[in-house]
Amino acid sequence: MSYATLSTTSTTSTTDSTLSGHGWTPELEELFTPLAEAGLTPARIARVDRGQCDVVLADPGTGELRTVRADTRPVRDPDPVNCPCTGDWAAVDLAAEPMPTVSALLPRGTAIIRKGAGGRSDGQVLAANIDTVLIAVSLAADPDLGRIERFLALAWESGAEPVVVLTKADLVDDAEFVRADVEGIAPGVTVLAVSAETGEGVDVLRACTPGSTALIGQSGAGKSTLTNALAGMDAMTVQQTRASDEKGRHTTTTRELIPLPGGGVVIDTPGLREVGLYGGQGLAQAFSDIEELAENCRFHDCGHHSEPGCAVSAALADGTLPQRRMDSYLKLQRENEWIASRSDARLAAARLKKWKATIKSAGPIRP
Repeated sequence: MSYATLSTTSTTSTTDSTLSGHGWTPELEELFTPLAEAGLTPARIARVDRGQCDVVLADPGTGELRTVRADTRPVRDPDPVNCPCTGDWAAVDLAAEPMPTVSALLPRGTAIIRKGAGGRSDGQVLAANIDTVLIAVSLAADPDLGRIERFLALAWESGAEPVVVLTKADLVDDAEFVRADVEGIAPGVTVLAVSAETGEGVDVLRACTPGSTALIGQSGAGKSTLTNALAGMDAMTVQQTRASDEKGRHTTTTRELIPLPGGGVVIDTPGLREVGLYGGQGLAQAFSDIEELAENCRFHDCGHHSEPGCAVSAALADGTLPQRRMDSYLKLQRENEWIASRSDARLAAARLKKWKATIKSAGPIRP
């Protein structure tokens, strides 16, 4: 069916019966009401590429789900965090020419946002409106606990529920011992050892990922293989890791939303070389054990160095709290403080630039 034959009329019953498997809810339906009255159609962004995106919507003519290519120019924003992202809910004008257009984005419920690459202080949205963040960690090499802690902080900050998935369990004999080690640095988080090759743990993983799920991790961690296992088909191309160093190649080059056979969706993301945090609340949740210890310090502003009655120092002294974990916590704290200072400076510069433009447009001041 061509774009021109799609109706611009959207009905609640059609949307409920088809998009519900993609995460559409009565709350979103109510929020969308004025946009529907304006002739727009609800859709979920499945992929963003070069100023355009693929959106999944209910064809008003047949009631079936369709994928439509749409222009994103009306909703582009100077701040990358506010630009359209895979997982966003959108209002699409199907009658726009020369192609359907995303006219508005609905507010996000959750979003995985990391710091931009390099020395930039802006953010990059990896996936939006997700319920669960799967952190894929390959057992083909010794897991980097510090990196897992970074991913956990990133996941908690999103507002979704993190789950650590130790992949390629069929390649090692000590998967359960490694899982226990990872559980020690992931308070309150489910940690699973799975093998897409043998099917071990995949059913449990499916039970832990209802609704909308996003996969994050390094290249070679097995994200695309997990996506295929969850989807029950070869939805994503899989490449082998290099045998010399177990490092992966970039199989996924863009974020893509894949529907699951039993309902729900999974968003596969490209491998992350840098895991820069963009916010601080997730850090507190990822290190909730240290935060709880700090609550028992004698002084509320304790720096956890040489202050008397420091519960954190006491835990370090008796080995209850590993020094490695404390060092990781302090390192991520410093990074967050740096990002906050850079972000404040960037926002201040943007406000100044806007003010100067306003003054300039007002013309010369008359006496």
